[in-house]
Amino acid sequence: MPNKLYYGDNLEILRSKKIKDETVDLCYIDPPFNSKRNYNQIYNNIGGEDRAQAQAFMDTWTWDDLAMSGFNEIIANDDGRFRPQLVALIKGLHEVLGEGPLLAYLISISLRVTEIQRVLKKTGSFYLHCDPTSSHYLKLILDAVFCSQGGNFINEIAWCYELGGRVSKKAYGRRHDILLFYSKTGDYTFNFDAVLDEWSEKGKAKFRYEDEKGRYRLIGRFLKDSPIKGHRDVSPEWETTHPELVQRYYMKAGKSQVDFWTISPINQVSPERLGYPTQKPEALLERVIEASSNEGDVVLDAYCGCGTTIAVAQRLKRCWIGMDITYQSIALVLRRLEKTFGSEVLQQIKTDGIPRDMASAEALAHKKDDRLRKEFEKWAVLTYSHNRAIINEKKGADAGVDAVAYFLTGKNDNAKIIFQVKSGGVKRGDIATLRGDMARENAALAVLITLEEPSKPMVQEAKAAGQYHHATMGRSYDKISIVTIREIVEEDKRLEIPMSLEVVAAAQKALDSKQIALF
Repeated sequence: MPNKLYYGDNLEILRSKKIKDETVDLCYIDPPFNSKRNYNQIYNNIGGEDRAQAQAFMDTWTWDDLAMSGFNEIIANDDGRFRPQLVALIKGLHEVLGEGPLLAYLISISLRVTEIQRVLKKTGSFYLHCDPTSSHYLKLILDAVFCSQGGNFINEIAWCYELGGRVSKKAYGRRHDILLFYSKTGDYTFNFDAVLDEWSEKGKAKFRYEDEKGRYRLIGRFLKDSPIKGHRDVSPEWETTHPELVQRYYMKAGKSQVDFWTISPINQVSPERLGYPTQKPEALLERVIEASSNEGDVVLDAYCGCGTTIAVAQRLKRCWIGMDITYQSIALVLRRLEKTFGSEVLQQIKTDGIPRDMASAEALAHKKDDRLRKEFEKWAVLTYSHNRAIINEKKGADAGVDAVAYFLTGKNDNAKIIFQVKSGGVKRGDIATLRGDMARENAALAVLITLEEPSKPMVQEAKAAGQYHHATMGRSYDKISIVTIREIVEEDKRLEIPMSLEVVAAAQKALDSKQIALF
């Protein structure tokens, strides 16, 4: 099957039955959740003490029409989609937690996990990545969805890291996340040997003997009336004189894996770092995917973010399905795959939900969903720039600049392009404003992307800005370009100036201090 990348709300995608029942071998999800608020704040739904820290959580999870609709759907259960245990649990949590961000989060997860359980094969496994502030609630939800239908809770895994985490003078520093591991049935894939841990030198030294089967150690067996009171090493003489009390323990390729994993997180100097705020290390996903799937299996990540699950699945020769509601993530996944595996890998991916014509572009521009307010301009800029632009998340002093990009002007130099996107109401004055933005940003070029066709005075104003001569390319470009959405979707018009992923990566480091995130 072709690898698939879906742009849109994962609940809508899952419910559309684009993914058939029992076709996924492994699903890992890492839903957005802000762990900066302490337990009491979350439990009591109080955010006033630290509103600034809680803002990211509040922006994502609020008790709004969407949360209320999900709650009512579960409680009514008109089509019998939800298990009685889940319905009862959500009713109880509503009584305990009240209507606030945490309940909104739990309802969102309940809706989606119900669909994920449906698409998992009978031999399938599910991992949910969360943090200790909500793991106890989420475990109840997963019990209600999986265990009520013959599934099993397998492990609560603690991902431990030495750096990062939350440090407080009034508590122990938190430096671990939680992965909840469930199976759909008792017959699930688990490749024990694939995730064995490396032996330490001290551990290797215990295997002092060797025969045709390999290195081994002698261990006293814990038998009734045995003088050996534990599983400790014994001498070879004991094997001869007390064979019933001794067993050989052969050294395997590695030590058995346990439920706390010490894996370094992504930090400022990590070679994996993409600038994505919740990026997880590839080593973490490698362990999950190797343990719970085989080559050729289908791996699903319904919140694929910067694409770590997808990149690792691709490297480990699994088929994959990714979903995300933000186009920045979709663009970053495509760019990451291209950089890691070459441009030919993009030909092996089926994308869905990305506007391909004027009707779908206009639909995205006019979506009423508050979560998608800025998606149209992000899609327009990233598509036109070959996914090379840097989205300006917080305009602030940057006024109307929606994104920036950098193009090569020589072997070791580059210049800036700024972008602005308009979904309606374009006029000649927009060009004059863009010229002012260019001067302030010290940009060599500017691009106005518009859903509407530009007027003749707008075109004349843009031409009046003059041209930029690119010495390396030996040609000139309009300093201000007007590009229409029609040209992007119907004529595949794209930015022609030479750019590189390396220039974008360097730009990210330079812009970190301005809080402009690379996606």
